Amino acid sequence: MNKLFKQIGLTLVLIFSAIGLAQAGSAEQPVATDGQIWSQLKAGATGETTSHGEFHNQPINTYDLRVLELRSDLLAPALMAALFGMIIIFVLFIKVNGISKLHGGFSGKLVYRWSKFDVSIHWLGAIPCLLLILTGLTLLAGRFFFQPYLPEGVWAGFVYAAKQVHDFMAIPFMLGWALMVTLWAKNQLPKMYDIKWMMVVGGYINFGPFKGKHPDAGFANAGEKLWFWAFAIFGLVISASGMLLLFPNLFEPSRTLSLIALVLHSVSAIIITAFSIVHIFMATVMSEGGMECMVSGYCDETWASQHHNLWFDEIKENGTLKYKE
Repeated sequence: MNKLFKQIGLTLVLIFSAIGLAQAGSAEQPVATDGQIWSQLKAGATGETTSHGEFHNQPINTYDLRVLELRSDLLAPALMAALFGMIIIFVLFIKVNGISKLHGGFSGKLVYRWSKFDVSIHWLGAIPCLLLILTGLTLLAGRFFFQPYLPEGVWAGFVYAAKQVHDFMAIPFMLGWALMVTLWAKNQLPKMYDIKWMMVVGGYINFGPFKGKHPDAGFANAGEKLWFWAFAIFGLVISASGMLLLFPNLFEPSRTLSLIALVLHSVSAIIITAFSIVHIFMATVMSEGGMECMVSGYCDETWASQHHNLWFDEIKENGTLKYKE
């Protein structure tokens, strides 16, 4: 029996000795400092995750961090300026210049211009566009311009709501964009007379050598065409980059590509925001009788002959002129 206990005791001594030696050996292994870990990560060290994406084992980005400074120092203020700056400019312009009134006033005759379907797809794109501008402003620039002045709980709820609305409105905006670009492009092609329209600012200036000028315009004038193609091009960039950001699990973009998409998304949003403010002011305030077109689909006969004379003459000649009964 004593011999058995001696064997058991010797076995336990050997086991604990082996464990002690293993721990001593591991303790002697050099421990990487924070600087060494950072250097290894920047050099491309990989890790392990349960993800199966292409970049699942990349624990850190190695892009130029100045891109993030671009977003905070330039893009965020630019979006604020595109929205509020353009509003201020237009308010001052209208105060000095006044609006473009209809010569002789409203005729009382309404000319068919847009179908009910056209009016519908306009608002399908316009309403989400406005909501995306406002919520995008919160997401891009809110932390720099709004958060410092709001209680933390209010800011958290505000930015969460903005993110939900932004994501939800993305799909109807893209649908409206696709329909408008597809169906309306034929009337937005540039013509030679558009150059003269631009040279006299469409006849909207009420002083100096521009006063009283009413340049030729077809179905769409040069300003509307410029807005349309800006919306078409940068709306495409916004839609493509937005899909990458909205559905990362579907497209599995790299982190660098996601950052590039975010920057392109922001730049395009700035341009569309500035154009949208101009478009809204021109339709609602600057051009007397202009808003009626996208409410009922009809425009006043005086408005048609004054602002789109070539189109009005064309529909009279080819027999497609229709009045609202």
